[in-house]
Amino acid sequence: MSDIFSTMKAFTGSLYINDFNMFNRIYRVYIQAEAPYRAYRENLSLFYVRGTGGAMIPITSLGKTSYTTGAGTVKRFNMFNAATITGEAAPGYSSGQAMAELERLVKLHLPESIGVEWSGLSYQEKHVSGQTGVVLALAFLFVFLFLAAQYESWSVPVAVILSLPVAGVGAYLGIWICGLENNVYFQIGLVMLVGLVAKNAILIVEFAKEEVEKGHDMVEAALKAARLRFRPIVMTSLAFILGLLPLVFASGPGSASRQGIGTGVFFGMLVAITVGIVFVPFFFVWIYRLKAKLNR
Repeated sequence: MSDIFSTMKAFTGSLYINDFNMFNRIYRVYIQAEAPYRAYRENLSLFYVRGTGGAMIPITSLGKTSYTTGAGTVKRFNMFNAATITGEAAPGYSSGQAMAELERLVKLHLPESIGVEWSGLSYQEKHVSGQTGVVLALAFLFVFLFLAAQYESWSVPVAVILSLPVAGVGAYLGIWICGLENNVYFQIGLVMLVGLVAKNAILIVEFAKEEVEKGHDMVEAALKAARLRFRPIVMTSLAFILGLLPLVFASGPGSASRQGIGTGVFFGMLVAITVGIVFVPFFFVWIYRLKAKLNR
């Protein structure tokens, strides 16, 4: 059988022989029958294979031939026959929802021997989906460790960390109001938002901590810190928020990624300077009172 397949491949397909050099260039040599001698089924009688006794045997005497149809190309994925499906989510739906719906339809209408596998960007999205909480938790952890090293305390940084979820709620409300999806660009914006909101809270907590160390009452220190730091926090935050407007109203190619990052951070910062900044002094006093009770 191997001799028959080799003969069929050489004459009806092609078979690589070797290379040769000519005029300082390398050319490959292939063997193949001329087109008129491999176009019809009757041409197979011209192809011979060598038998065990050395005699040349025509291929047509070793079996029967018939016409049939088949795919011009056979695509494979992970060594399995595969059909490629390319598409995009309808307006108002995320790519994750479209992928989940496709998997549901395959399980509902196709036999168990047929499955769905993802490649390219879809594979990456499927592979990292559901890890937003892990990424944000790591961001919170690093912020806490950096603040703990700065303040040399494990309790004071908690006041900063507690103010961060308020901005996150604002970011999620913003993309919900604008009809955007929770994609990887929005998640990158969330990580950036954690650093921005923590910076504002640090300004209040650091000043209040210094006032408490000078002997002032913790409530008065927190109120004084909020009053003195309110203007620089609002000014710097408003400058950043206004700088995000081109991203929020982006259009044209690539606008979805810019809107995903800009909209989440825009609304998150708005909530942070209107609502979140009010909670920072409260969290500072609460943490210090809890710390005092634990030290007794």
